[in-house]
Amino acid sequence: MSTDQKGTRILARTFFNQLRAAGYTPHQVIGIATELLELVTTDLREGDKASSAQPTPEAGPEWQQRA
Repeated sequence: MSTDQKGTRILARTFFNQLRAAGYTPHQVIGIATELLELVTTDLREGDKASSAQPTPEAGPEWQQRA
């Protein structure tokens, strides 16, 4: 397992343990995890839209007259 994967696993386990210690039920933890996944999914989709909305050098400006 890479160092990055270990760090991610440790962070997730720590977050889970803190939530449970704070009194969150397993169902509430699932709700939090679901919300986090939705936020990441939205962020990824918005990133895809932003990168696809940028014109490519081949396209050039739309106002350019074509021969």
